[in-house]
Amino acid sequence: MSEAWWRGAAIYQVYLRSFADGNGDGIGDLAGLRTRLPYLAELGVDAIWLNPWYPSPMADGGYDVADYRAIDPAFGTLAEAEAYIAEAHALGIRTIIDIVPNHGSDQQDWFVEALAAGPGSAARGRFIFRPGRGPAGELPPNDWQSIFNGPAWTQVADGEWYLHLFAPEQPDFNWRNPEVVEEFHAILRFWLDRGVDGIRIDSAAVLFKDLDSVEESYTDHDEVHEVYRGWRRITDSYEGRFLVGEMWMPDQERFALYLRPDEMHTAFNFDFLSRPWNADELRASIDLTLATHVPIGAPPTWVLSNHDVTRPVTKYGRPDTSFSHQDRKHGMPTDLVLGERRARAAALLAMALPGGLYVYQGEELGLPEVEDLPDELLQDPIFTRSAGADRGRDGCRVPLPWSGQETPFGFGAGTPWLPQPTDWKNLTAESQQADQNSMLALYRNALKIRRTHLGDGSLTWLDSPPGILTFTRDSGLTSITNLTPNPIDLPPHIELLLTSAPLDNAQLPSDTTAWIR
Repeated sequence: MSEAWWRGAAIYQVYLRSFADGNGDGIGDLAGLRTRLPYLAELGVDAIWLNPWYPSPMADGGYDVADYRAIDPAFGTLAEAEAYIAEAHALGIRTIIDIVPNHGSDQQDWFVEALAAGPGSAARGRFIFRPGRGPAGELPPNDWQSIFNGPAWTQVADGEWYLHLFAPEQPDFNWRNPEVVEEFHAILRFWLDRGVDGIRIDSAAVLFKDLDSVEESYTDHDEVHEVYRGWRRITDSYEGRFLVGEMWMPDQERFALYLRPDEMHTAFNFDFLSRPWNADELRASIDLTLATHVPIGAPPTWVLSNHDVTRPVTKYGRPDTSFSHQDRKHGMPTDLVLGERRARAAALLAMALPGGLYVYQGEELGLPEVEDLPDELLQDPIFTRSAGADRGRDGCRVPLPWSGQETPFGFGAGTPWLPQPTDWKNLTAESQQADQNSMLALYRNALKIRRTHLGDGSLTWLDSPPGILTFTRDSGLTSITNLTPNPIDLPPHIELLLTSAPLDNAQLPSDTTAWIR
Protein backbone atom coordinates (compact mmCIF):
# COMPACT_ATOMS: atom_id res chain seq x y z
CA MET A 1 0.00 0.00 0.00
CA SER A 2 0.98 3.61 -0.48
CA GLU A 3 1.85 5.90 2.39
CA ALA A 4 -1.89 6.75 2.58
CA TRP A 5 -2.60 3.05 3.17
CA TRP A 6 -5.65 3.77 5.35
CA ARG A 7 -7.66 5.21 2.45
CA GLY A 8 -8.79 1.76 1.36
CA ALA A 9 -7.69 -0.47 4.23
CA ALA A 10 -9.68 -3.32 5.79
CA ILE A 11 -9.27 -2.85 9.55
CA TYR A 12 -10.20 -5.47 12.16
CA GLN A 13 -11.35 -4.32 15.58
CA VAL A 14 -9.98 -6.33 18.51
CA TYR A 15 -11.84 -5.98 21.82
CA LEU A 16 -8.90 -7.39 23.74
CA ARG A 17 -10.81 -8.73 26.80
CA SER A 18 -12.87 -10.94 24.51
CA PHE A 19 -10.51 -11.93 21.69
CA ALA A 20 -8.19 -14.68 23.02
CA ASP A 21 -6.94 -15.53 26.51
CA GLY A 22 -3.28 -16.53 26.67
CA ASN A 23 -2.84 -17.07 30.41
CA GLY A 24 -6.05 -18.84 31.42
CA ASP A 25 -7.58 -16.16 33.66
CA GLY A 26 -10.73 -15.79 31.54
CA ILE A 27 -9.71 -12.39 30.15
CA GLY A 28 -8.34 -11.89 26.66
CA ASP A 29 -4.81 -10.49 26.52
CA LEU A 30 -1.82 -9.68 24.32
CA ALA A 31 -0.45 -13.22 24.65
CA GLY A 32 -3.70 -14.56 23.21
CA LEU A 33 -3.78 -11.96 20.45
CA ARG A 34 -0.20 -12.79 19.42
CA THR A 35 -1.08 -16.48 18.97
CA ARG A 36 -4.01 -15.51 16.72
CA LEU A 37 -2.13 -13.12 14.42
CA PRO A 38 -1.81 -15.83 11.72
CA TYR A 39 -5.63 -16.14 11.74
CA LEU A 40 -5.97 -12.40 11.09
CA ALA A 41 -3.33 -12.51 8.36
CA GLU A 42 -5.22 -15.37 6.69
CA LEU A 43 -8.49 -13.44 7.05
CA GLY A 44 -6.88 -10.73 4.94
CA VAL A 45 -6.98 -7.59 7.07
CA ASP A 46 -4.56 -4.69 6.71
CA ALA A 47 -4.62 -3.42 10.29
CA ILE A 48 -5.92 -4.07 13.81
CA TRP A 49 -7.68 -1.46 15.91
CA LEU A 50 -7.40 -2.24 19.62
CA ASN A 51 -9.80 -0.86 22.21
CA PRO A 52 -8.00 0.75 25.21
CA TRP A 53 -5.31 -1.52 26.59
CA TYR A 54 -4.13 0.85 29.34
CA PRO A 55 -4.21 0.33 33.12
CA SER A 56 -7.80 0.92 34.17
CA PRO A 57 -10.19 0.11 37.02
CA MET A 58 -12.53 -1.05 34.19
CA ALA A 59 -15.51 1.03 35.29
CA ASP A 60 -16.26 1.36 31.56
CA GLY A 61 -14.42 -1.47 29.84
CA GLY A 62 -11.09 0.37 29.87
CA TYR A 63 -12.40 3.73 28.64
CA ASP A 64 -11.59 5.00 32.14
CA VAL A 65 -7.83 5.27 31.65
CA ALA A 66 -5.58 5.48 34.72
CA ASP A 67 -2.24 5.65 32.84
CA TYR A 68 -1.97 6.47 29.12
CA ARG A 69 1.64 5.25 28.85
CA ALA A 70 1.35 1.66 30.11
CA ILE A 71 -0.51 -1.61 29.54
CA ASP A 72 -3.07 -3.02 31.97
CA PRO A 73 -1.54 -6.02 33.80
CA ALA A 74 -4.60 -8.09 32.82
CA PHE A 75 -3.53 -7.64 29.18
CA GLY A 76 0.25 -7.92 29.57
CA THR A 77 3.19 -5.53 29.64
CA LEU A 78 4.53 -2.65 27.57
CA ALA A 79 7.28 -4.96 26.30
CA GLU A 80 4.60 -7.43 25.12
CA ALA A 81 2.75 -4.61 23.36
CA GLU A 82 5.94 -3.64 21.54
CA ALA A 83 6.55 -7.28 20.60
CA TYR A 84 2.97 -7.59 19.32
CA ILE A 85 3.34 -4.43 17.16
CA ALA A 86 6.54 -5.85 15.63
CA GLU A 87 5.03 -9.32 15.03
CA ALA A 88 1.96 -7.81 13.39
CA HIS A 89 4.17 -5.63 11.17
CA ALA A 90 6.09 -8.74 10.11
CA LEU A 91 2.79 -10.17 8.85
CA GLY A 92 1.89 -6.93 7.03
CA ILE A 93 -0.65 -5.90 9.68
CA ARG A 94 -0.59 -2.39 11.11
CA THR A 95 -1.81 -1.34 14.57
CA ILE A 96 -4.28 1.39 15.55
CA ILE A 97 -4.71 2.22 19.22
CA ASP A 98 -7.55 3.95 21.03
CA ILE A 99 -6.86 7.27 22.76
CA VAL A 100 -9.52 8.68 25.10
CA PRO A 101 -9.15 12.48 25.31
CA ASN A 102 -12.45 13.57 26.86
CA HIS A 103 -12.00 11.92 30.26
CA GLY A 104 -9.60 9.93 32.40
CA SER A 105 -10.11 7.64 35.39
CA ASP A 106 -10.91 8.88 38.87
CA GLN A 107 -7.89 6.77 39.92
CA GLN A 108 -5.49 8.55 37.54
CA ASP A 109 -2.66 10.40 39.33
CA TRP A 110 -3.86 13.78 38.06
CA PHE A 111 -7.34 13.32 39.51
CA VAL A 112 -6.09 11.95 42.84
CA GLU A 113 -3.86 15.03 43.03
CA ALA A 114 -6.80 17.31 42.14
CA LEU A 115 -8.95 15.90 44.95
CA ALA A 116 -6.15 16.43 47.48
CA ALA A 117 -5.23 19.91 46.23
CA GLY A 118 -8.62 21.51 46.83
CA PRO A 119 -10.71 24.24 45.18
CA GLY A 120 -8.93 26.76 42.97
CA SER A 121 -5.75 24.70 42.67
CA ALA A 122 -3.78 24.22 39.45
CA ALA A 123 -4.40 20.46 39.78
CA ARG A 124 -8.17 21.01 39.69
CA GLY A 125 -7.77 23.25 36.67
CA ARG A 126 -6.98 20.17 34.56
CA PHE A 127 -10.57 18.99 35.12
CA ILE A 128 -13.97 20.70 35.25
CA PHE A 129 -14.65 21.49 38.91
CA ARG A 130 -17.35 23.99 39.91
CA PRO A 131 -19.08 25.12 43.11
CA GLY A 132 -22.66 23.91 43.48
CA ARG A 133 -25.90 25.85 43.36
CA GLY A 134 -28.26 26.45 46.28
CA PRO A 135 -27.62 28.11 49.66
CA ALA A 136 -25.03 25.51 50.68
CA GLY A 137 -23.88 24.47 47.21
CA GLU A 138 -25.87 21.27 47.62
CA LEU A 139 -27.19 21.28 44.04
CA PRO A 140 -25.04 20.46 40.98
CA PRO A 141 -23.76 23.41 38.89
CA ASN A 142 -26.37 22.68 36.24
CA ASP A 143 -28.90 19.98 35.36
CA TRP A 144 -26.91 18.16 32.69
CA GLN A 145 -27.42 14.41 32.45
CA SER A 146 -24.73 11.84 31.74
CA ILE A 147 -24.64 10.04 28.39
CA PHE A 148 -24.73 6.87 30.55
CA ASN A 149 -27.89 8.10 32.39
CA GLY A 150 -28.10 9.87 35.74
CA PRO A 151 -26.53 13.23 36.67
CA ALA A 152 -23.37 14.41 34.89
CA TRP A 153 -21.97 15.90 38.13
CA THR A 154 -20.56 14.28 41.27
CA GLN A 155 -19.83 16.16 44.51
CA VAL A 156 -16.51 15.69 46.33
CA ALA A 157 -15.77 15.94 50.07
CA ASP A 158 -15.00 19.68 50.10
CA GLY A 159 -18.30 20.51 48.42
CA GLU A 160 -17.15 21.15 44.84
CA TRP A 161 -18.60 19.22 41.92
CA TYR A 162 -16.81 17.71 38.92
CA LEU A 163 -18.24 17.03 35.47
CA HIS A 164 -18.36 13.56 33.89
CA LEU A 165 -20.26 13.17 30.63
CA PHE A 166 -20.04 9.42 31.12
CA ALA A 167 -19.67 7.48 34.42
CA PRO A 168 -18.67 9.21 37.71
CA GLU A 169 -15.40 7.22 37.51
CA GLN A 170 -14.60 9.14 34.28
CA PRO A 171 -13.92 12.81 35.15
CA ASP A 172 -13.80 15.12 32.11
CA PHE A 173 -10.57 16.94 31.28
CA ASN A 174 -10.56 20.73 30.85
CA TRP A 175 -9.38 21.19 27.25
CA ARG A 176 -9.06 24.95 27.74
CA ASN A 177 -6.07 24.18 29.99
CA PRO A 178 -2.74 24.16 28.04
CA GLU A 179 -1.39 21.42 30.37
CA VAL A 180 -4.06 19.03 29.07
CA VAL A 181 -3.23 19.89 25.46
CA GLU A 182 0.49 19.29 26.03
CA GLU A 183 -0.07 16.05 27.94
CA PHE A 184 -1.96 14.50 25.04
CA HIS A 185 0.67 15.67 22.55
CA ALA A 186 3.22 13.78 24.65
CA ILE A 187 0.97 10.68 24.80
CA LEU A 188 0.60 10.67 21.01
CA ARG A 189 4.37 10.83 20.55
CA PHE A 190 4.90 8.09 23.14
CA TRP A 191 2.89 5.59 21.10
CA LEU A 192 3.90 6.78 17.63
CA ASP A 193 7.52 6.32 18.73
CA ARG A 194 6.64 2.70 19.51
CA GLY A 195 5.49 2.01 15.98
CA VAL A 196 1.74 2.49 16.28
CA ASP A 197 0.33 3.24 12.81
CA GLY A 198 -2.91 4.99 13.69
CA ILE A 199 -4.86 6.65 16.48
CA ARG A 200 -8.58 6.13 17.01
CA ILE A 201 -9.99 9.15 18.88
CA ASP A 202 -12.77 8.26 21.30
CA SER A 203 -15.77 10.61 21.68
CA ALA A 204 -13.88 13.12 19.56
CA ALA A 205 -16.54 15.85 19.33
CA VAL A 206 -17.31 16.42 23.03
CA LEU A 207 -14.11 17.93 24.46
CA PHE A 208 -15.43 21.49 24.99
CA LYS A 209 -18.35 22.41 27.22
CA ASP A 210 -20.44 25.59 27.59
CA LEU A 211 -21.50 25.21 31.21
CA ASP A 212 -23.58 28.41 31.17
CA SER A 213 -25.91 26.98 28.57
CA VAL A 214 -29.31 25.74 29.78
CA GLU A 215 -29.15 23.07 27.12
CA GLU A 216 -26.55 20.29 27.37
CA SER A 217 -23.97 22.11 25.27
CA TYR A 218 -20.93 19.88 24.83
CA THR A 219 -20.99 18.42 21.31
CA ASP A 220 -19.12 19.91 18.36
CA HIS A 221 -17.90 23.28 19.66
CA ASP A 222 -15.69 25.04 17.10
CA GLU A 223 -12.75 25.09 19.54
CA VAL A 224 -12.31 21.33 19.13
CA HIS A 225 -10.90 21.71 15.62
CA GLU A 226 -7.73 23.40 16.87
CA VAL A 227 -7.06 20.36 19.08
CA TYR A 228 -7.10 18.01 16.10
CA ARG A 229 -5.01 20.37 13.98
CA GLY A 230 -2.37 19.99 16.67
CA TRP A 231 -2.74 16.21 16.63
CA ARG A 232 -2.51 16.18 12.83
CA ARG A 233 0.76 18.12 12.87
CA ILE A 234 2.25 15.53 15.22
CA THR A 235 0.89 12.55 13.26
CA ASP A 236 2.14 13.98 9.95
CA SER A 237 5.66 14.21 11.38
CA TYR A 238 5.69 10.38 11.35
CA GLU A 239 5.50 8.63 7.99
CA GLY A 240 2.37 6.63 7.13
CA ARG A 241 0.35 7.32 10.31
CA PHE A 242 -3.25 8.47 10.51
CA LEU A 243 -6.11 9.63 12.76
CA VAL A 244 -9.65 8.22 12.78
CA GLY A 245 -12.33 10.00 14.78
CA GLU A 246 -15.38 8.65 16.59
CA MET A 247 -18.15 11.22 16.26
CA TRP A 248 -21.86 10.38 16.47
CA MET A 249 -23.21 13.48 14.70
CA PRO A 250 -26.45 13.81 12.73
CA ASP A 251 -25.25 16.80 10.68
CA GLN A 252 -22.99 15.46 7.93
CA GLU A 253 -21.83 18.95 6.93
CA ARG A 254 -20.53 19.55 10.48
CA PHE A 255 -19.11 16.02 10.49
CA ALA A 256 -17.12 16.81 7.35
CA LEU A 257 -15.36 19.74 9.07
CA TYR A 258 -13.36 17.21 11.12
CA LEU A 259 -12.00 15.77 7.86
CA ARG A 260 -10.49 18.92 6.44
CA PRO A 261 -6.97 18.38 5.08
CA ASP A 262 -5.31 19.66 8.27
CA GLU A 263 -7.48 17.67 10.74
CA MET A 264 -8.38 13.96 10.88
CA HIS A 265 -7.59 11.65 8.00
CA THR A 266 -10.79 9.61 8.45
CA ALA A 267 -13.80 9.18 10.74
CA PHE A 268 -16.25 6.37 11.48
CA ASN A 269 -19.38 6.50 9.34
CA PHE A 270 -22.16 5.65 11.80
CA ASP A 271 -24.95 6.87 9.55
CA PHE A 272 -24.58 3.78 7.36
CA LEU A 273 -24.52 1.44 10.38
CA SER A 274 -27.69 3.00 11.81
CA ARG A 275 -29.87 2.73 8.70
CA PRO A 276 -32.53 0.04 8.27
CA TRP A 277 -32.24 -2.75 5.69
CA ASN A 278 -33.94 -0.77 2.95
CA ALA A 279 -32.57 0.10 -0.48
CA ASP A 280 -33.65 3.77 -0.45
CA GLU A 281 -32.24 4.32 3.05
CA LEU A 282 -28.91 2.66 2.27
CA ARG A 283 -28.59 4.49 -1.07
CA ALA A 284 -29.33 7.80 0.70
CA SER A 285 -26.64 7.07 3.30
CA ILE A 286 -24.06 6.14 0.66
CA ASP A 287 -24.82 9.26 -1.39
CA LEU A 288 -24.75 11.52 1.69
CA THR A 289 -21.43 10.03 2.81
CA LEU A 290 -19.80 10.44 -0.60
CA ALA A 291 -21.19 13.97 -0.98
CA THR A 292 -19.51 15.08 2.26
CA HIS A 293 -16.23 13.19 1.85
CA VAL A 294 -15.32 13.43 -1.84
CA PRO A 295 -15.16 17.27 -2.13
CA ILE A 296 -12.61 17.47 0.71
CA GLY A 297 -10.60 14.46 -0.49
CA ALA A 298 -11.28 12.34 2.60
CA PRO A 299 -11.92 8.61 2.20
CA PRO A 300 -15.19 7.35 3.70
CA THR A 301 -15.15 4.44 6.13
CA TRP A 302 -17.84 1.77 6.25
CA VAL A 303 -18.73 -0.11 9.40
CA LEU A 304 -21.54 -2.55 10.26
CA SER A 305 -20.72 -3.18 13.92
CA ASN A 306 -18.42 -2.45 16.85
CA HIS A 307 -18.19 -2.94 20.62
CA ASP A 308 -21.03 -0.44 21.23
CA VAL A 309 -23.76 -1.63 18.87
CA THR A 310 -26.03 -4.62 18.27
CA ARG A 311 -24.42 -7.35 16.17
CA PRO A 312 -25.65 -7.35 12.52
CA VAL A 313 -26.98 -10.92 12.50
CA THR A 314 -29.37 -9.95 15.31
CA LYS A 315 -30.15 -6.42 14.12
CA TYR A 316 -31.01 -7.45 10.56
CA GLY A 317 -33.26 -10.26 11.77
CA ARG A 318 -35.60 -7.94 13.65
CA PRO A 319 -38.85 -6.40 12.40
CA ASP A 320 -37.15 -3.00 12.87
CA THR A 321 -33.65 -3.16 11.37
CA SER A 322 -32.48 0.36 12.27
CA PHE A 323 -30.10 1.02 15.17
CA SER A 324 -29.95 3.75 17.80
CA HIS A 325 -28.26 3.98 21.20
CA GLN A 326 -31.51 5.28 22.66
CA ASP A 327 -33.37 2.05 21.86
CA ARG A 328 -31.35 -1.13 21.40
CA LYS A 329 -34.61 -3.06 20.89
CA HIS A 330 -33.37 -5.57 23.44
CA GLY A 331 -35.56 -8.65 23.49
CA MET A 332 -37.32 -7.84 20.20
CA PRO A 333 -38.00 -11.13 18.37
CA THR A 334 -35.20 -12.00 15.94
CA ASP A 335 -35.14 -14.34 12.95
CA LEU A 336 -31.46 -15.31 13.01
CA VAL A 337 -31.64 -17.16 9.68
CA LEU A 338 -32.95 -14.02 7.99
CA GLY A 339 -30.52 -11.89 9.99
CA GLU A 340 -27.54 -13.94 8.85
CA ARG A 341 -28.67 -13.81 5.23
CA ARG A 342 -28.96 -10.01 5.35
CA ALA A 343 -25.71 -9.63 7.30
CA ARG A 344 -23.89 -11.57 4.57
CA ALA A 345 -25.41 -9.34 1.89
CA ALA A 346 -24.62 -6.21 3.91
CA ALA A 347 -21.00 -7.32 4.35
CA LEU A 348 -20.43 -7.58 0.59
CA LEU A 349 -22.25 -4.28 0.02
CA ALA A 350 -20.07 -2.48 2.60
CA MET A 351 -16.85 -4.07 1.32
CA ALA A 352 -17.62 -2.96 -2.24
CA LEU A 353 -18.02 0.72 -1.34
CA PRO A 354 -15.13 3.14 -1.93
CA GLY A 355 -12.93 3.89 1.08
CA GLY A 356 -11.91 2.02 4.21
CA LEU A 357 -13.68 -0.83 6.02
CA TYR A 358 -13.91 -1.82 9.69
CA VAL A 359 -14.77 -5.38 10.75
CA TYR A 360 -15.58 -6.02 14.42
CA GLN A 361 -14.24 -9.28 15.88
CA GLY A 362 -16.79 -12.09 15.55
CA GLU A 363 -18.58 -10.36 12.67
CA GLU A 364 -16.68 -12.70 10.33
CA LEU A 365 -18.06 -15.67 12.32
CA GLY A 366 -21.66 -14.46 12.14
CA LEU A 367 -21.96 -14.20 15.92
CA PRO A 368 -25.36 -12.97 17.15
CA GLU A 369 -25.96 -10.57 20.03
CA VAL A 370 -26.11 -12.48 23.35
CA GLU A 371 -29.33 -11.19 24.90
CA ASP A 372 -29.76 -13.58 27.83
CA LEU A 373 -26.68 -12.76 29.92
CA PRO A 374 -27.53 -12.95 33.66
CA ASP A 375 -28.02 -9.53 35.27
CA GLU A 376 -25.35 -10.20 37.89
CA LEU A 377 -22.69 -10.74 35.21
CA LEU A 378 -23.36 -7.55 33.23
CA GLN A 379 -20.49 -5.05 33.53
CA ASP A 380 -21.58 -2.17 31.31
CA PRO A 381 -22.20 0.97 33.43
CA ILE A 382 -25.18 1.75 31.17
CA PHE A 383 -27.02 -1.21 32.77
CA THR A 384 -26.51 -0.09 36.35
CA ARG A 385 -26.96 3.65 35.74
CA SER A 386 -30.25 3.05 33.88
CA ALA A 387 -31.44 0.78 36.76
CA GLY A 388 -31.65 -2.09 34.28
CA ALA A 389 -33.85 -0.25 31.75
CA ASP A 390 -31.03 -0.45 29.19
CA ARG A 391 -29.24 -3.82 29.11
CA GLY A 392 -26.15 -2.11 27.76
CA ARG A 393 -23.46 -3.33 25.39
CA ASP A 394 -22.16 -6.55 26.98
CA GLY A 395 -24.14 -8.70 24.52
CA CYS A 396 -21.74 -7.84 21.66
CA ARG A 397 -18.66 -8.25 23.87
CA VAL A 398 -18.91 -11.96 24.71
CA PRO A 399 -15.57 -13.80 24.23
CA LEU A 400 -14.97 -15.36 20.81
CA PRO A 401 -15.46 -19.07 20.09
CA TRP A 402 -12.35 -20.51 18.46
CA SER A 403 -12.67 -24.29 18.57
CA GLY A 404 -14.14 -27.33 20.28
CA GLN A 405 -17.61 -28.52 21.22
CA GLU A 406 -18.06 -26.87 24.59
CA THR A 407 -17.22 -23.64 26.40
CA PRO A 408 -14.82 -21.89 26.53
CA PHE A 409 -14.48 -22.94 22.87
CA GLY A 410 -10.71 -22.46 22.73
CA PHE A 411 -10.88 -18.90 24.06
CA GLY A 412 -8.53 -19.89 26.88
CA ALA A 413 -8.09 -22.37 29.72
CA GLY A 414 -10.19 -20.46 32.29
CA THR A 415 -13.85 -19.50 32.58
CA PRO A 416 -14.49 -16.54 30.24
CA TRP A 417 -15.40 -13.22 31.89
CA LEU A 418 -18.77 -13.39 30.12
CA PRO A 419 -20.42 -16.75 29.35
CA GLN A 420 -20.65 -17.98 25.75
CA PRO A 421 -23.86 -19.60 24.46
CA THR A 422 -23.54 -23.38 24.16
CA ASP A 423 -24.80 -23.35 20.54
CA TRP A 424 -21.74 -21.31 19.53
CA LYS A 425 -20.08 -24.69 18.95
CA ASN A 426 -21.51 -24.34 15.43
CA LEU A 427 -19.96 -20.88 14.98
CA THR A 428 -16.34 -21.50 16.04
CA ALA A 429 -13.55 -20.45 13.70
CA GLU A 430 -12.51 -24.11 13.59
CA SER A 431 -15.97 -25.38 12.58
CA GLN A 432 -16.19 -22.76 9.80
CA GLN A 433 -12.65 -23.30 8.55
CA ALA A 434 -13.41 -26.06 6.06
CA ASP A 435 -16.97 -24.98 5.19
CA GLN A 436 -16.88 -23.01 1.93
CA ASN A 437 -20.41 -21.72 2.64
CA SER A 438 -19.57 -20.36 6.10
CA MET A 439 -19.55 -16.70 7.09
CA LEU A 440 -15.79 -16.98 7.70
CA ALA A 441 -15.22 -18.25 4.15
CA LEU A 442 -17.34 -15.42 2.77
CA TYR A 443 -15.27 -12.81 4.64
CA ARG A 444 -11.97 -14.39 3.60
CA ASN A 445 -12.98 -14.58 -0.05
CA ALA A 446 -14.44 -11.08 -0.06
CA LEU A 447 -11.44 -9.49 1.65
CA LYS A 448 -9.12 -11.19 -0.84
CA ILE A 449 -11.09 -9.86 -3.81
CA ARG A 450 -11.45 -6.48 -2.14
CA ARG A 451 -7.69 -6.09 -1.77
CA THR A 452 -7.27 -6.49 -5.54
CA HIS A 453 -10.39 -4.84 -6.97
CA LEU A 454 -11.87 -2.52 -4.33
CA GLY A 455 -10.93 -0.11 -1.53
CA ASP A 456 -10.08 3.53 -2.31
CA GLY A 457 -11.61 5.18 -5.38
CA SER A 458 -15.05 6.11 -6.66
CA LEU A 459 -18.29 4.39 -7.66
CA THR A 460 -20.76 4.86 -10.49
CA TRP A 461 -24.40 4.00 -9.86
CA LEU A 462 -26.08 1.91 -12.57
CA ASP A 463 -29.77 2.07 -13.39
CA SER A 464 -31.71 -0.61 -11.56
CA PRO A 465 -35.31 -1.19 -10.47
CA PRO A 466 -36.59 -0.04 -7.03
CA GLY A 467 -35.20 -2.11 -4.17
CA ILE A 468 -31.95 -2.98 -5.95
CA LEU A 469 -28.57 -1.28 -5.42
CA THR A 470 -26.20 -1.60 -8.38
CA PHE A 471 -22.91 0.24 -8.84
CA THR A 472 -19.62 -0.33 -10.60
CA ARG A 473 -16.18 0.43 -9.22
CA ASP A 474 -13.01 1.78 -10.86
CA SER A 475 -11.70 -1.77 -11.38
CA GLY A 476 -14.79 -2.80 -13.34
CA LEU A 477 -16.23 -4.86 -10.48
CA THR A 478 -19.99 -4.39 -10.26
CA SER A 479 -21.90 -4.94 -7.01
CA ILE A 480 -25.62 -5.78 -7.01
CA THR A 481 -27.66 -6.04 -3.80
CA ASN A 482 -31.24 -7.33 -4.06
CA LEU A 483 -33.40 -5.94 -1.25
CA THR A 484 -36.68 -6.89 -2.96
CA PRO A 485 -38.67 -9.99 -1.96
CA ASN A 486 -38.17 -11.67 -5.37
CA PRO A 487 -35.20 -13.11 -7.32
CA ILE A 488 -33.82 -10.92 -10.12
CA ASP A 489 -31.79 -11.50 -13.26
CA LEU A 490 -28.12 -10.52 -13.10
CA PRO A 491 -26.86 -8.07 -15.73
CA PRO A 492 -24.76 -9.61 -18.53
CA HIS A 493 -21.27 -10.38 -17.20
CA ILE A 494 -18.05 -12.20 -18.03
CA GLU A 495 -17.40 -13.50 -14.52
CA LEU A 496 -19.31 -14.09 -11.30
CA LEU A 497 -16.76 -13.29 -8.58
CA LEU A 498 -18.74 -13.88 -5.37
CA THR A 499 -22.26 -14.04 -3.98
CA SER A 500 -23.43 -13.74 -0.39
CA ALA A 501 -25.86 -16.65 -0.95
CA PRO A 502 -26.17 -19.21 -3.77
CA LEU A 503 -27.92 -18.16 -6.97
CA ASP A 504 -31.42 -19.49 -7.59
CA ASN A 505 -31.64 -20.82 -11.17
CA ALA A 506 -29.03 -18.24 -12.22
CA GLN A 507 -31.05 -15.48 -10.53
CA LEU A 508 -29.99 -13.34 -7.55
CA PRO A 509 -32.28 -14.17 -4.62
CA SER A 510 -33.78 -11.71 -2.15
CA ASP A 511 -31.42 -10.28 0.50
CA THR A 512 -28.33 -11.25 -1.51
CA THR A 513 -25.35 -9.37 -2.93
CA ALA A 514 -23.35 -10.45 -5.99
CA TRP A 515 -20.02 -9.20 -7.29
CA ILE A 516 -19.59 -9.58 -11.06
CA ARG A 517 -17.25 -8.39 -13.79
